[in-house]
Formats: sequence, C-alpha cells, structure tokens
Amino acid sequence: MKNIKNFPNLILMLLLSLFLATSCEKDDGGSGSGEQQENIPDTFSEYFGNQISRDFLGNVIDTDRNPIEGVTITIGNQTAITDSNGIFILNDANVNERFGYIKAEKTGYIHGSRSVVPSNGTNKVTIMLLDATVTGTVNSGTSETITANGGSSVSFDGNFMKEDGSAYSGSVDVIMHHLDPSDEDMSMQMPGMLYAQNEDGAERMLQTLGMLAVELRGSGGEDLNLAEGSTSEIKIPVDASLISIAPATIPLWYFDEVNGYWKEEGVATLQGNMYVGTVSHFSFWNCDIPAQAITLCVTVTDEDGNALNNLNVTITSGTFGTRGGYTNENGEVCGYVPSNESLELNVYSYELCGDATLLTEIVGPFSTDSSISVILPSNPDIIQETITGNFNTCSGDAVTDGYVQVSYGNQTFTDVVSDGTFEVNLLRCTDNDTFGIEGSDFVNLQSTDSISYTFTTPLTNIGTISACNTITEFIQYTIDDGDSVFLTENIDASFYMSGDMLPRLGISSYSNDQEDFFYFQFRLNDNPPYTGEYLANGFGDAIGFGSESQDLPFFDANPNNTVISNITSFGDVGDYIDINFSGDFVSVNGNISSVTGIIHVLRDN
Repeated sequence: MKNIKNFPNLILMLLLSLFLATSCEKDDGGSGSGEQQENIPDTFSEYFGNQISRDFLGNVIDTDRNPIEGVTITIGNQTAITDSNGIFILNDANVNERFGYIKAEKTGYIHGSRSVVPSNGTNKVTIMLLDATVTGTVNSGTSETITANGGSSVSFDGNFMKEDGSAYSGSVDVIMHHLDPSDEDMSMQMPGMLYAQNEDGAERMLQTLGMLAVELRGSGGEDLNLAEGSTSEIKIPVDASLISIAPATIPLWYFDEVNGYWKEEGVATLQGNMYVGTVSHFSFWNCDIPAQAITLCVTVTDEDGNALNNLNVTITSGTFGTRGGYTNENGEVCGYVPSNESLELNVYSYELCGDATLLTEIVGPFSTDSSISVILPSNPDIIQETITGNFNTCSGDAVTDGYVQVSYGNQTFTDVVSDGTFEVNLLRCTDNDTFGIEGSDFVNLQSTDSISYTFTTPLTNIGTISACNTITEFIQYTIDDGDSVFLTENIDASFYMSGDMLPRLGISSYSNDQEDFFYFQFRLNDNPPYTGEYLANGFGDAIGFGSESQDLPFFDANPNNTVISNITSFGDVGDYIDINFSGDFVSVNGNISSVTGIIHVLRDN
C-alpha cells in the first residue's frame, strides 16, 4: 500500500448551482504534521470491491430527448441493443460493489457512458448521446485552431497518428462539444460519473467547472489522435455563475473510456473566463476540484415500511453543493458524497407537483461507506398510488423480459417486468388523476398500444395488457471494437430444400445506402425444430457481412473460422427466427477479427 497525507475535503459536484468560493490549493498540496494517513491500494480497481451481479434498466436519448434505437450497450462482457423506445435491459451483469460501468455506442454519435455505485434491485440510468457533428476540419502538417460552442477551442500542431501508432497524413475532422455545469443536461451527457483517480493513485469525487469532448476522424472515418510528442492547447469557458469560485489553477482530468473513470493529468490556468491547459491526447477533458468521498445508499419508505420508488433524493453539502438521483423499486439510490461532513438530505416529488421538499433531514458525517433509511411522512397534498397488472405476449404467455412505461404529466417512468406482472409505485399531485401506460416485450420486440387510465386511489389494477404490435426485425453485429451495425431494411429470411432435398436457411439484408450488408447460409439439421449450434464447414455454409464505414470486408467459410451460430428459435412463416453468433474469423484480406451479433427476423417462406 502507498501512503499520502489526508487531504481537506474540497467540493462536491454541483448539478444545480454553486454557492461559495473554494480554495485554489491543489488536492495533494497539504503536508501538515499529525494528519491521518490515507491508504492507497497498489491498483486502483481495489477500490471497487468484490464482483457482484446486478440488474440494469436504462434509456438512451439524444439532445432533443428523443429515444435512440439500435445503440449497443455494454456492461462487462454482456451486451444489449436499445429498442425503439431507447430502452435496454441487462440482468445479472457483472459489476463491482462500488463501481459499475455502462458503455453506449452508435454510429453518428460520440461514445457515451455512465458509471454508477450499484444498488440492490434494478439500477436505472439515462444516457444522452452527443451528435458526432464535425465542428471543423484541419490538415496534417498545418498549425490550426478550431473553435466550438461557448468559445471553447483546441489548437493543433498538425501532427496526428492512427490507432496503431502510425503517422497520419491528410484532412482531419474535429468533433467537439463543450459541456457546461450550469446546463441541467450535463449529468446525462458526460461520460462515467464524477469519480476519479488522482496522480497519486487515490480515489476522488470531482466538482466540475467545465468539460470538453474532442474526437478526431481521418478522411476515411478512422479514429485519430495526436502524434507522440505533440500537444494541443485547449480552452474551456467557465459559466458566469461559477466564475467567482473558480480557482486560479485547477487540475485537468481525462476520461479513461476503457475503465470508466477520470484520471488526473496536468493543470489549467484561469485566463479571463477561460481555463487554458495543454494536453497530449484526446477524449473528454475536465476541469475539476477533487474531494475525498464515501459511498452512501439511501432507502426511502412510507410510514408503513413500503419502499417508494421514482423519488428524487438529493444530498447537499453546506459548503459545496448538491447532487442526487432517483430511487429504484426497492426505494434505494446510491452515490458518492463528501466524507466527514454533515449533509442535508432532501426528498422530492415530481416536477409536476412543484419543487417543495417532502422530507428534509441532516445526516452524517460519514467516514466509511454507509447505508441509511428515511421515512417519508404523510402529506395531504401528495397522493401515493400503486398501479398493478399482468403483461402477456401476443400468444398469451407471461412476459419475462420486458418493461412498462407509465406517463404522468410530463414525465415517463419505466419499470422492469420479469414474471408477467408489474407493480409501479408513484406519488401524484391532487390536481391530476390521469396517466398512460405502455408495455414492451423486450425479447420479441413487440409492444402494447399506449392506453390512458384514471387512478382508482390508492390501487389501480389495469388487468392484462398484451404486446401484439411488432416493433421491428433486425440484424445486428459488431466487429472487434468497432461501431455496431444495425440493419432493419431489405431483410429476407428463407427456408427451402436444396437440390439434394436437404433443409437450408438463407438470410440476407443490406442498408438502403448499400453501405452495410449481411448474409447467412446454412444447411440445417435434418429434422425440425432446426435449433442448435452451427459452424461454417466449407460445404456451402457461410456467414458474411461487410461495412463500408468500417472498411471491413465480409468473410466466407474458412477452416480457421470459429464463429458459432446458435439458432435459438425457428418459427413458421411469419414468425421469428432468432440467432446469435460470436467468434473469430479470417477476413478476405487475411486479417483475424472477432465478431458478435444477433439476428431477429421474420421468416418469409
């Protein structure tokens, strides 16, 4: 273990506002005698605790708050694809006791993510993806500066390299976004969470005064970065509401997209209303003041001990500000808070009911990771409602991997359905007694119509709803660490007997712009239901794909291919054929790559 001095608590991220001035002193500058020593593990991941399994329900939206379909979600070694509502479900995902990392990727957007302190029950996350819109173009060999929104800018010396470290020559598209802490959407747009490793290897929570996202693309769409030995000057504006507390110098932190947390590297200097610093590579860069922290889990119940979900719980440091989150079906929400400080806890109802607090308590101080419970008192102006019902597939079976969405006022609340039944708890205002509900069968990609109801306080049983509206059929695959290809157009799935009267299955698809394509051709088992594992054996069996945007050619049968295709369901004409596949393959250019994918298509004949 390494040891450094115990640093003063500096600041908690302000999601709403910042009130008081803070020290300009760097986090690791203290050296007073007699201070308690801080133990730092040899590897940062030791902070995360033991590996555990947790369930996740999330939604991915764009900056206009519209759902994004076809986003690849990754947690550990598990993946999912968002549906037409932008929703994903991942159960029993491998995370750690104090840290879970969710990645979201789709072509046309810069990489998004969210990191959490996993709670028991379902962990709900929202990720807002930023458009990969080109801000400006520079050229190798030329010193140029690109300016983006709010006056943020990046200067380049003209030296760039590809991901393999080789030099790049040509035009470079620069994608930039400035993230402002005064923007209420910043917490959904930023990667990970404000959790970091400082230069000494210690964990810290961060208060941000501004972020800058930068991605570089070559003329062929390839990812680029600064060449070895090259640097860029970045300028990040500070909002006028924060300038009075902005220190003269501040640590710089970059986001580690592989591991899901921030790392300290360099400093920035305040020049006017801009933080100016020098960086040697690009991802997200962040101007933050660090603080020591612990994890705190809060459970909210009513006076009868019933868990209350979908409530906003905030923690406010009297010195440093506010952050918060929503309770899950167990009434629990977890996060990082400043250590060794008394904190104000507030519980709120929804925006439609106003911003009056339902509960205020002083909690802490906490010196170690802690869990507490609070009881929400009765309030004559707020009504507690429970909505129950059954959710079936179109064939009448219980939905075991789906969700229901309750729309109330201007907000939508999503809850998982795992056994064909659902129970949604919420608080409502006295002047609004209607809501809407829609169910989605995540596996079969079918949904109900949106149905309107009136509350029958305190319990509303809506009976049985059935998912009978086909959402889509699709083919999805991901090659190596590239963007996921999601095909929903020109899909054909045919079952037929070959000339030797052997059953065969052919599936094909291509995008309307003909940039991406897919085909699947296999001789099936001799007898129905034809489910099971298949490997291309060179006798007319093949799985192939291509993506012009990724410059990756298709592959055909090859004795060195290890791609296993698992047919999990083989429906009649008009019903679904479901296949998942994964493994390594040798492409036509001789390179070895890996692929994972899902086929969910309607059988045509």
